[in-house]
Amino acid sequence: MPEQMYHSQLAAYLDGLVPPRDPVMAEMEAYAREVKFPIIGAAAGYFLYQVARITGARRVFELGSGYGYSTAWFARAVRENGGGVVHHVVWHEDLSQKARGYLGRLGYDDIVQYHVGEAVETLRNTAGPFDMMFNDIDKDGYPASVPVIKEKLRPGGVLTIDNMLWHGAVFNADDKDASTQGVREVTRLLTTDPDFVASLVPIRDGVILATYLPK
Repeated sequence: MPEQMYHSQLAAYLDGLVPPRDPVMAEMEAYAREVKFPIIGAAAGYFLYQVARITGARRVFELGSGYGYSTAWFARAVRENGGGVVHHVVWHEDLSQKARGYLGRLGYDDIVQYHVGEAVETLRNTAGPFDMMFNDIDKDGYPASVPVIKEKLRPGGVLTIDNMLWHGAVFNADDKDASTQGVREVTRLLTTDPDFVASLVPIRDGVILATYLPK
């Protein structure tokens, strides 16, 4: 079976296992397909929701939140965990406004806190600690974000990072692009840091799941 066919079938199969979403979530997924916006998708979103539920996360910080699709999964988990806050962070006001529209319609206005600005600097200036973080910023910025994340993540907290297979670029030793190098380096940092227990889960474009267990 051709490799690309296998990956395409696997992705469709995993997405098909996710329970039906709220109509607003389905609308967000349809919008991503229409404009080719890189959301995390149903299978990865449901996985993040599951991790947030398992860990009882009530304080979540997202670095790079798009128009709120991943935020919606976290907000659902936080509500079911008893309430709390999810920090939605994007560079652009138009994305923030679109997220406010979708997340408001989903009924998460009491859970989501919105920020417009550079994600790592916003995290640095936001009081922690956090139970869970999701990192989806520019890939060349991944490695430099780790020290700030460690300052703000509670012991036993969970860090998740998207695009850790980077569309297969990590397998090409000749690919020296800054984004590819950033993905490789943050993978090395997290899998060799004694303060983290980290695994790369090959859902969609790869999600790292790293538990912070400082010595």
